[in-house]
Parts: sequence; structure tokens; C-alpha cells
Amino acid sequence: MLYAFELSGEHEELPATEVFACLRIEGLDFRTHIIVDQCLVVEITGKEEDVEKILRGPITDRLAMTHHILKVVGISENTPDAILKLAEAFDPSGYIREGQSFVVRAKRIKHHVDFPGEFLEQRVGGFIYRKGFRANLKNPDVEFRVILSEKAVFGILLSSIDRSAYEARNPQNKPFFHPGVLMPRIARALANLSGIKPGDLVMDPFCGTAGILIEAGLVGARVIGIDAQEKLVKGALMNLEAFKLDYALMEGDACRVPLKEATINAVVTDPPYGRSAAILGGSLEELYSCALNEIERVLKPGGIAVVVSDKAAAEYGEKAGLKVLNIYVQRVHRSLTRTITVFQKESKNENSKRE
Repeated sequence: MLYAFELSGEHEELPATEVFACLRIEGLDFRTHIIVDQCLVVEITGKEEDVEKILRGPITDRLAMTHHILKVVGISENTPDAILKLAEAFDPSGYIREGQSFVVRAKRIKHHVDFPGEFLEQRVGGFIYRKGFRANLKNPDVEFRVILSEKAVFGILLSSIDRSAYEARNPQNKPFFHPGVLMPRIARALANLSGIKPGDLVMDPFCGTAGILIEAGLVGARVIGIDAQEKLVKGALMNLEAFKLDYALMEGDACRVPLKEATINAVVTDPPYGRSAAILGGSLEELYSCALNEIERVLKPGGIAVVVSDKAAAEYGEKAGLKVLNIYVQRVHRSLTRTITVFQKESKNENSKRE
């Protein structure tokens, strides 16, 4: 069965990558069908009822850079004639029960269409209405959506991501605020990229006000935070307590992590870069080098580290023995570009093969 993810436009690659990560976390067997501007369609195998329960539940609860998840009815060229032909031919009885009401919504993505979405909503809705189903624009039982991108994707809405929950967790809305921190949506996406599952142990050695730890904790991880500044550790404590998460905090040095080797499932962190920050001696380069050595030491074999920097941290991670999986660049504003590097600690078997 095909399912579509209506992606946010916050980044060219991260929204789709986040979806892939969440599907893997939940153990779903999938392959990419098509990916077009702000719309990802995947084929997921398995019992339909079970798949959709996961999509509506844990996948919806985890995603930050997706707006909606759809069960795909059909895909066509992005022209009115092609879309209407698809809509006229499909049988709505497989998607809407007798007595239920419906609505049709069209979403235009950027510049891909020059015809109004309202036109399609009315025409497609007319086809469904004439097949015996009742329209309800305000409170429908079923919502059909047409995503108008490089292709037209027609489907039934399975679930919507509550992005307002992320807005409610914006830094200024938490008990302790400090400027220059990641917004909750990007923090959640990075936590998802690390592949963490409920019960996993996640560390942020530059935890600041605990924004990353909160997002990791809200998907069920146990979290450990370290920061060099006492006031930030106290602020992180206030924020974590507000969400009643399973956490441990300590004031300390990311270059001297007081944990045994190979004990952490994942590391997600936003170290200081290009801004005023407390550094316990030395330069930023030295900080990156020694911190990534510590990250490699405490990660379990196969564990993922997601590191944010203002330039590629890849060279420091590779010197520490970490494998670079992906690098993503995010332009925040004119004077700030983030580089997000995803590392993996290789297993002993992989290391011995190279030797």
C-alpha cells in the first residue's frame, strides 16, 4: 500500500530523512515510491490495519517536519484533466462508509500549479457526492486531500501532526529561557535521526537548557545532560522537571564525560559555535576534537551521534573513529548556517574487516 507524507518546507532533505528514520525505528518494511517537492510517497508492506495503526500512533507522535499522512488513492500528472480523470474513476466506498460525511482539500506546493485549488475541491467533491456520499465542510468524518506538487497525489487523510504542540514548547515558553537554542521541531527531528527508541539512553554533552533532551525524552528515551555552565544546568533541571522526564544532569566538561565506554545508545548535541559560550580552556577546534573522542568512547557499537556545528564536524569525528553517514546544511539566516553531521560508531566486526 502507498502512503504519502505531506512534508514541511523547512529543509530540502531533513523532512523526508526524518520520515525514513521513524519508519525504521518502528520496524516497518518500506521503499520509496516517489519523492517530489514537499511530498514523499512510500510503499509499506505488511498488514494494512497494523501499518496504519503505527502511522496514526507512534509515527504521528514522533514526526516534527511533516504536516499530514495520507493513504494514497492515486497519483497522476499535475493537470486538471488528469486529476479529474483519476477522481472520477475511483470508488470512494472503499474509503468512506455509508452515512459518513466527507470534505475535499487541495494543497498547492509552491509554484507547481497555476490553477486554483478550490476548483479541484469542488469538482472532486462533486464526483464523490454524486456517488451517494454527503459533504460536510466544517466537521467531516473523512477528509480527502490532493497534494499538488510536481505530481498530483490524491489520498485520504490518516492523521495530522500537531505542530502547535511544538510551538507550545518554544524556548520562551519554558520555565527557563536562554537565547540561541534550537527550536523544538529541529531538536525533535535531530532526535529522530539518531534512531532512538523508548528506553534508549541518550546523551547531550552540551545540553544547555535541555531542548534536545526534552524532545528525546518525550519519545520515551532516558536522557543524560552535561553542561559547563552551572546556571544552564540549573535551568535545564527546571525545564526537564516541567515535563516529568527520566533524566540525569551534571555540570561538567564534554571532554571528560564521567560515563563508562559503550554505554550510550545515541548522542544528539548542539555544541557552541560562532557565538559566546563557556569553553573550559582551549579553542573551539580543541573542544570539538576532544568532545567527539568522548562521544565515540561512550557510544555503543552501531550507535548514532548527531552533531550540529557552523561548519562540518566530519573531520573531527572521523579522527575520533566515527563513520560519517550524512551531512545536512541548514541556512538559518544571513549570518548563521548550521551543519548537521550524522555519525555512527562502527562495530568491532566492521573495524576488524578493514584491518
